[in-house]
Amino acid sequence: MKNISHSIILSTDRCDELARCLTLRGYRLLPFGAAGIVSPRLSRHPDMFICKMGADDDAPVISYHEDMQQKYPGFRPLAPDYPGDIAYNAACTGRFLIHNLKYTAKHILDHAEEAGMTLVNVRQGYAKCSTVTIDEKSIITYDRGIAKACEAAGMDVLTIAPGHIALPGYNTGFIGGCSGRAGDTIYFNGDLSEHPDSRQITEFIEMRGLQVKYFEDEPLTDIGSIITVRNQQS
Repeated sequence: MKNISHSIILSTDRCDELARCLTLRGYRLLPFGAAGIVSPRLSRHPDMFICKMGADDDAPVISYHEDMQQKYPGFRPLAPDYPGDIAYNAACTGRFLIHNLKYTAKHILDHAEEAGMTLVNVRQGYAKCSTVTIDEKSIITYDRGIAKACEAAGMDVLTIAPGHIALPGYNTGFIGGCSGRAGDTIYFNGDLSEHPDSRQITEFIEMRGLQVKYFEDEPLTDIGSIITVRNQQS
């Protein structure tokens, strides 16, 4: 059945089984790529260019455009190297925005403040890569700095072991970058059972009334998140 209300922004590096599953569940896939802006190894990662402002499917997204300078005074274009590439990589649950706030794009902060979101400052610039956003107050992360700050802000946090996720060209990938929520399901790009904390991850998600879907025999791989967006009405 065709999903007429939502699409999914997805890296072309995703595993075939994930793409097939999402298509069968009615989502239109929007392949992502933006060469020549950040590192070539991350140029097909949507979470480097698109900040989804909540865990819910209907949460708005704020996207990077190189021509934003006139609209936003002080706008800084993305650049290939850290920290020039992290301005859009905030983790947002709808109630909380988690990022190294020194580097967050101003229009993302403006939107968060207008929406009444709580800002959680952390040292991690790749906050979305590092974080699975489950619902408005629940996250999963390997990053202990994120975990400590979010717990202090009143969030429910599952802290897991780092690593065990592939990212070609790097020593390791990240749990947020290999996952994303669509509808009532958290999807993982590859085989979550490869991760030593897979049981705890599954239980944490299911306790919040959501399902877990992953794909055996596919390496658990960071693809820059799975981002669900509402289709514009014609």
